Amino acid sequence: MSVLIEATAVTKSFGGLVAVNGVDMHVGQGQTKALIGPNGAGKSTLLNLLTGVAPVTSGDIRVNGTSIVGRSCYEVASLGVARTFQNVQLFQNMSVLENVMVGCHCWTRQGLFSGALRWVGHWREERKILAESMERLEHVGLADVADTDAGSLPFGKQRMLEIARALASRPRLLLLDEPASGLSTRESAELARLLREVVAQGLTVLLVDHDMQFVMDISDEVTVLDQGRKIAEGTPEEIQNDPRVIAAYLGMEAK
Repeated sequence: MSVLIEATAVTKSFGGLVAVNGVDMHVGQGQTKALIGPNGAGKSTLLNLLTGVAPVTSGDIRVNGTSIVGRSCYEVASLGVARTFQNVQLFQNMSVLENVMVGCHCWTRQGLFSGALRWVGHWREERKILAESMERLEHVGLADVADTDAGSLPFGKQRMLEIARALASRPRLLLLDEPASGLSTRESAELARLLREVVAQGLTVLLVDHDMQFVMDISDEVTVLDQGRKIAEGTPEEIQNDPRVIAAYLGMEAK
């Protein structure tokens, strides 16, 4: 199994606060991997480091063998990495369809010049963007609200729209920050079904979530952080029975 993303001794400090402390982690192609831990463990910070949203203080991160240290988030995206956020980030006043079309910018080739000159290639690409965006909406069950303003959608559908937009970028690796947060039981089950489908089609997923039932049901492997450090890694069954993990969640010292 080839490694798509690899973190080596990654540390992130904010002044005197060390949010991520010497973490080693890798995600293999075709995996669904979860990153869990108590509140303040450093999970979202690590996700920001892995996607170039925040710079590392020390250590190295490689995406498909290429170091992303010092690279911008759009450069990381060009390597085949897409993500969603803990707080849903949508263009609220744009339509559902337009939000997904924005995600296609990672693979489009035509620019302002070709559009201004109305070249045939520009219109062909526009049709391709529209068709692929509608396909993504159908995949997440939102095709019937394509013309609706994104900001008017219920929260659960906004979550699914953000995932559709990420998938529209044609990523190899999808990172999800709290994707099941705020979802009903039915919506969580639908999200799990969607993620299993995209992984079966060749996508790799790394997710952060507090819903342990969701995490354990969908993950091949789980990494656990506590106070910025990696304390455990293994299969869902191994993690559920690890005394260090149990102690971290209960606020106790492991025996």
